[in-house]
Amino acid sequence: MKRIAIVDNEKLKDMQKKRYIQSLCPVNRSGTECIGIDEKGNLKIDEFTCIGCGICVNAAPEAIKVINLPEALNKEPIHRYGENQFALFSLPIPSFGKVVGILGKNGIGKSTAIKILAGLLPPNFGDWKASYQEYDHDKIIEFFKGTEMQSYFQKLKKKEITIAVKPQHIDMIPKTLNGTVRELLYRVDREKGDDIAKKLDLHHLLDRDVKQLSGGELQRLAISATVLKDANVYIFDEPTSYLDIKQRLNVSKFIKELGNSTNKAVVVIEHDLIALDYMTEQVYIMYGKEGAFGVVSHPRSTREGINTYLDGYLKEENIRIRDKRISFETKAEQKLGAKAELCSWSNLVKKFENFRIETVSGVLFQHEIVGVVGENGTGKTTFVKLLTGVLKHDSGTKTENIKVAYKPQYLDNSSEELVINFLSDKYAAYKNNIMDPLDIEPLLLKKISQLSGGELQRVAIANALSQEADLILLDEPSAYLDIEQRLSLSKIIRKLLDYKRSTILVVDHDLLFLDYLSNRILVFGGKPGRFGEAFGPMSVQDGMNHLLKEVNITVRRDEISQRPRINKPNSQKDREQKIKGRYYI
Repeated sequence: MKRIAIVDNEKLKDMQKKRYIQSLCPVNRSGTECIGIDEKGNLKIDEFTCIGCGICVNAAPEAIKVINLPEALNKEPIHRYGENQFALFSLPIPSFGKVVGILGKNGIGKSTAIKILAGLLPPNFGDWKASYQEYDHDKIIEFFKGTEMQSYFQKLKKKEITIAVKPQHIDMIPKTLNGTVRELLYRVDREKGDDIAKKLDLHHLLDRDVKQLSGGELQRLAISATVLKDANVYIFDEPTSYLDIKQRLNVSKFIKELGNSTNKAVVVIEHDLIALDYMTEQVYIMYGKEGAFGVVSHPRSTREGINTYLDGYLKEENIRIRDKRISFETKAEQKLGAKAELCSWSNLVKKFENFRIETVSGVLFQHEIVGVVGENGTGKTTFVKLLTGVLKHDSGTKTENIKVAYKPQYLDNSSEELVINFLSDKYAAYKNNIMDPLDIEPLLLKKISQLSGGELQRVAIANALSQEADLILLDEPSAYLDIEQRLSLSKIIRKLLDYKRSTILVVDHDLLFLDYLSNRILVFGGKPGRFGEAFGPMSVQDGMNHLLKEVNITVRRDEISQRPRINKPNSQKDREQKIKGRYYI
């Protein structure tokens, strides 16, 4: 059986331990070297002589992975980063006249795949010793001979394909670019800059310095700059991050229209399943083992692809990518009379120089999960800070003296403290219920400053959930998390209520995540950036209905998975639900 071995020598620096692992290997003990140490002191595993016994993995699980590959992977990878490092098998295929989605976990090669498609990473076809400084077009064409990818790379060789990429990490924009929004857009295309800015709701920000933009504004700027480039293949890496529901819908419509042009191809990596479902026609499922290898599936229609991903079994490939099926069972409406009150508020008002927030009366009950939804700039985070006492209200009343744990929206990664010290005794106390499901153990010896966005998010969530508090407030916890991690987090939070009496308030823009998680919904309306109004909490049905009516979309349930899906505007289902006033089912 073909297998792949991964060794992270950054996590395995003790030479005595390396020699100990060598001594354990039964192949080494038989006289054949399987595990060796090179001239730089790095541990190496020969994948051809390895028998997959797992002894070395058990000795250093934080640093070594040995994985038996699916039998279908009988060819060399399209790219491998080095000996005992990550390998990518196959690629998704851009399709002209369509928006194609890529669906899968973090760490299984989605970014590597789009770098190869974009001509930014010369593939080495598994030969990591070779130095590929430039694309070997003939070799890649031969590699994909007889497939649709052959045609794509032939066009790339002839320069008939030009590519524009919207990167994942938009937070780098203000660190690397100077100027106003107008200046940055005009540098790409002066004639079309104003028109694109209007379509993506940036027209009122044209004279604002890029360093003063919020996350959602940076995201829309990055999308605008990408689309303004003279290209015929557009790749968007996580285009809905930081965007509220209204902006997600607008961006999804924009990308969908871009892909409808017969002379353009669009590829989207997205973790919001509702947005992915709405904007794409086809999806590729990527599966494998995080940090070890990634495989691209056959293309499927979007509906079938997402349902297959949730089911966890790829029938055509005969591959099971998850032990259990993810289902969206209908939750019974909460009986409010059976709950004890935790805290309440009445007619809260907070005024700033150019913004104010107001609430009607509301109450949170013990032992419940409340989702918080609404457009950006309507006061959701301000309301959370009022509850925590970080901000003081100007008028109205609220319950005081409740113990609160708070995970903020924007996380500070400047600390040089180790994760294990930051979490302190919380790690041992909640290892099984919180830390292991959030996969915190591999991060323990990292400094906070060394964590990626997703790693930092998981550590911050773990810290908040493991505190002894009456009320736990999580502000945008799904940011940087992939689909699996979002749904896993939902389960962690729901199970948390079985052994902690805390109430949990979750502010987020991923409606599928909140639908899966929430007992009730708190809705924010108003005029973004000017005033905000809080309504509820109310039932999930009423809360989502209130929100979706504001943005004029209707959502139905998929017949197979019961996941929420956006109806096509003015479709029969859309018209029927609007007539009945049921924007959310």
